[in-house]
Amino acid sequence: MTSVIFLGTPEFAVPILEALNAEYEVQLVITQPDRLVGRKQVLHQSPVKQAATRLGLRVLQPEKLSGSPELAEAIALAPDLLITAAYGQFLPTKFLNAAKIAALNVHGSLLPKYRGGAPIQYSVINGDTETGVTIMEMVKAMDAGDMYAQATLPLTRADDTGTVFAKLSVMGRDLLLATLPAIIAKTATKTPQDPEKVTFSPTLTKAQEHLDITLTASQLDQWVRGLRPAVGGYMLLNGVRTKLWAITPQTQTTTAAPGTVVARRKKQLLVAAGAGTVFAIDELQPAGKAKQTIAAYLNGAGQALQEGDSIIGEK
Repeated sequence: MTSVIFLGTPEFAVPILEALNAEYEVQLVITQPDRLVGRKQVLHQSPVKQAATRLGLRVLQPEKLSGSPELAEAIALAPDLLITAAYGQFLPTKFLNAAKIAALNVHGSLLPKYRGGAPIQYSVINGDTETGVTIMEMVKAMDAGDMYAQATLPLTRADDTGTVFAKLSVMGRDLLLATLPAIIAKTATKTPQDPEKVTFSPTLTKAQEHLDITLTASQLDQWVRGLRPAVGGYMLLNGVRTKLWAITPQTQTTTAAPGTVVARRKKQLLVAAGAGTVFAIDELQPAGKAKQTIAAYLNGAGQALQEGDSIIGEK
């Protein structure tokens, strides 16, 4: 049976690992180390580690793969295939060369667009109408290898990073399973990436979580959905750091400055954004509070808000 070493970390990689385990011999799973998460600093295992443990697979978790004893151990296994899906570290060339057949990556974009660590987030943030998944050969340069196969996924306003992750995870699993037989038989064809069409999607920074009220309402909506559900974008509402979990761009326009309350009703708060656009806040979360609807907010901390008030503070 074809042997595989699998490397992955988030939920995106779990269906891929499960499918590989059902069809091939998964010798080893490598994932990121357990991390302390949240205010209570609870030790958290990656979704891939949890899945691998459930499947009875051996797991290694080097803090840094390159130069580690875990790397030497993995190379010594001499697998037929190395397969990664959102692992989160570069693989040394000598590890890539240890694969007898191929070293492959399941990448969440239509390469060469969005090389890097946050392709799904940027597809939503930039308002793309489609994205997809690519099965590619791994090389030393980041996401620069030749492509074996791609599949396309339409995007709508109903999507956020979470929904796209889930859809592409299943799509990537199915595309990988469909592509592997030809790769193993060495009959698959590869297509080089067009260097003129390369774009990058670097990992999002903490600073990018601060929503820019001078963007248009549609652009703000894209950022809110692009940062949802794992992170959440925030503004300072009445001096309180507040995450906006859902907003809706409006068709009306305004001459009010960005951050001004355009209308306040019992269950609706309309706010001016950039270029004369307007958005409704649907769901939000003031610091230290639970998520709440705009109606609940207006009945509580937002009771005093009136049309004409400027509610957005500085960073």
